[in-house]
Amino acid sequence: MPNEPRPVPDIDTSVPHSARVWDYWLGGKDNYPVDREAGDAVLRLLPGIAASAKHDRAFLGRAVRFLVSNGIRQFLDLGTGLPTVDNTHEVAQRVAPSSRIVYVDNDPLVLAHARALLTSTAEGACDYIEADIRDTGPVLTGAARTLDFQQPVGLMLLGVLNHILDDEEAQSIVTELLEALAPGSYLVISHTCDATTDELDGEAMRQAVREVMERGGTPICARSPEQIERLLSGTRLLEPGVVSCSRWRPDPSPWQEPEVPHFCGVGALD
Repeated sequence: MPNEPRPVPDIDTSVPHSARVWDYWLGGKDNYPVDREAGDAVLRLLPGIAASAKHDRAFLGRAVRFLVSNGIRQFLDLGTGLPTVDNTHEVAQRVAPSSRIVYVDNDPLVLAHARALLTSTAEGACDYIEADIRDTGPVLTGAARTLDFQQPVGLMLLGVLNHILDDEEAQSIVTELLEALAPGSYLVISHTCDATTDELDGEAMRQAVREVMERGGTPICARSPEQIERLLSGTRLLEPGVVSCSRWRPDPSPWQEPEVPHFCGVGALD
């Protein structure tokens, strides 16, 4: 039986939470029985979902390294999730120690772990804002304490827009955030995907989403690759476009990684 994390105020451990289920799939310990039960229920429908979580995390690392290699030294990471190996600031500051990162999340458990997220290098900076991504005004105002919005920023929206069920609202959030960014910025999105391909069963993903929501978990929706691409419409979509997280500029390998039901894309703000 895994060690149980110590409950902190305002955390409801009677219903699953997406960040804790994700943590369970990644092999973390900051989850409760209800999260593991929901995670196992999804695994029965989508046996590859744990691999999807790991590929999404690997995509974050590759995307951050790509942005740093293109001169980005500031990151706004919304929907941070629970701390795990190679968070945005760790990847960025390993290459560019002066990088500045602001994390945003509305989960009180993430707030409880925020100190682990703020172990910045001396040359750089980290901050954490407790806020909902729908509240773009307060998010941008808070982030401006650490980031200079006159300079390019890497806007990270990994696994968070799938919690905005309304397509127009999701697009509006992205648009409002992009309007605050300077030319030369980048938008990075990963999103639960209901694509049906030779390797992915879209109906299984839809069933898995219903399973979590019926258990009282965080609302979630899966979108098609075309819908995810529209979320990047305010930018110039970079190659290879919107693809499985496992296939976005993968590290050299003699074999091709299988598709996972989490797709991603990176766009440049010219």
